[in-house]
Amino acid sequence: MKKRYQNIILTIAALLVISIITGCGVYSFTGASIPPEAETMTVKYFSNKSDLVKPTLSQQFTEELRDKFSSQTTLSLVERGGDLALEGEIVEYSTKPIAIQGNERAAQNRLTIGVNVRFTNKYDEDANFETKFSRYADYDSQQRLSAVEESLISQINEQLVEDIFNKAVVNW
Repeated sequence: MKKRYQNIILTIAALLVISIITGCGVYSFTGASIPPEAETMTVKYFSNKSDLVKPTLSQQFTEELRDKFSSQTTLSLVERGGDLALEGEIVEYSTKPIAIQGNERAAQNRLTIGVNVRFTNKYDEDANFETKFSRYADYDSQQRLSAVEESLISQINEQLVEDIFNKAVVNW
């Protein structure tokens, strides 16, 4: 009988803690810290303004950013006028040789993607920012970029989206 009461008390305590954490409306289990009154999010299309243009990059990047916010927050995505808003452009898409060997040949190349991002929070102007985010991935110089490009873009986009999400709504 004593064991049963302990289980009931533990269950009630756990439910109480969960309701306190989620009841305040500004914390989620993903770590997102969003004003409780914010209900909508706008992620505008990120056009590619870099010198080297990969035709599908803008669409891929924009969709991954939208997917992150829709899957990791309770915000509804809207076309314009969201409580929170992201906009910007891809400003860098480049590949450069790195790790030069003794014979002056590169052992590896580096693909870099940079995006300029403007974030607006209608309820907390101190959270607004404009920042350039940049990430890269290296690949063997024996490989053609076209053979590894999609995989590298996916990897870099994932990192960029995580960085942007963290800066916009995670206050760690």
